[in-house]
Amino acid sequence: MEEQTKMSLLHKNQQIIEMVIERAKRDFADDIGLIGLTGSFNQGDFHEFSDLDLVIVNVTERGLEINFSFILGDVGYDIYCTPWEPRLASQSVLESPMAAELLDMEVLYVAKPEHLDMLTRYRQAALDELAKPIGRPCLDRAAVYIAKAKEEYANALLAEETSAVRLAVGGVLYNSVNAVVSMNNTYLKHGPSQYLEELRAYQYLPRGFETDCLAIVSSKDLNDIRDAAFALLKGTVGLYLEMVDRFVDKLSPTSDNLRGTYEELWCNYRNKIIRSADAADKSATFFAAYNAQQYLDEMTGEVSGTPKFDLLRHFDPDDLHAVKTAFVTIMDEYLKEYIKVGREAEVFNSFDELYAKFMQT
Repeated sequence: MEEQTKMSLLHKNQQIIEMVIERAKRDFADDIGLIGLTGSFNQGDFHEFSDLDLVIVNVTERGLEINFSFILGDVGYDIYCTPWEPRLASQSVLESPMAAELLDMEVLYVAKPEHLDMLTRYRQAALDELAKPIGRPCLDRAAVYIAKAKEEYANALLAEETSAVRLAVGGVLYNSVNAVVSMNNTYLKHGPSQYLEELRAYQYLPRGFETDCLAIVSSKDLNDIRDAAFALLKGTVGLYLEMVDRFVDKLSPTSDNLRGTYEELWCNYRNKIIRSADAADKSATFFAAYNAQQYLDEMTGEVSGTPKFDLLRHFDPDDLHAVKTAFVTIMDEYLKEYIKVGREAEVFNSFDELYAKFMQT
């Protein structure tokens, strides 16, 4: 870019900035708390058609009246407000990977000291999150985006129109990128045009990630587009699972976190599976086994840290006895987890025994 063009752009932007600040001071002194500069002009990588990215923090609804979109020359501008909640607040805890808006903006105007104090607190909260080692918090944030990417992939499979498929796989791409950013416990410092360059430098990146991203945007056949989205999603999920296994401490069964779980497993699923299998009811057996599997997985992953019990691999619609036998065996194995931690199942042969135990606790 020629120096004259560069200086002309900077001069034009400075005029717009001064105009916005003048209006804020004159008409919205109690409504707009802070104005900052972010985006390409803040980072110094702008071009002749770059717009001006201002963060205008409104502290009242009236502040929204400063919103104004316009075209000056060949460039469009969008002057709009960003309240502390939820946008900047979400960036302060890295729920949004677009935290450059919060962390890197240049403050241009502050109405009152308390607004700068609020910005400082939000920034410090974000920096505290970024300082944490890779672990459960950032991987939990990644899991949210992975769930959204899965939803968009399902939309891509269900859609028939090319535009609808491309929209859905765009969601797969967007949320997969955000998941990878979260898995690296960082934030995006540049706009969408530079995301591949930025992510390329990350320590943790799914295998073939860049290739899959480019395949999504370059494929023409709908099946190829869907295949590219699947490959991207699969790679992102694979990296997530590897990182969970590496960086998240595993739960271990204890007397406290196992308490009542064997009895609940018996109460909710045992008789349902046995009775529906004996009645040769395929649908009832399947749903009982499905619900039991969900419970077992919950115990393994989030509650007790029990071993993985794979019940559904034994489901055979032509041999319901197999899943019944497998479940009884799993319950015996689950009871062994009780024994390991010194807990006994609460089993009674009479109401009197139950009454005596229940009333003493």
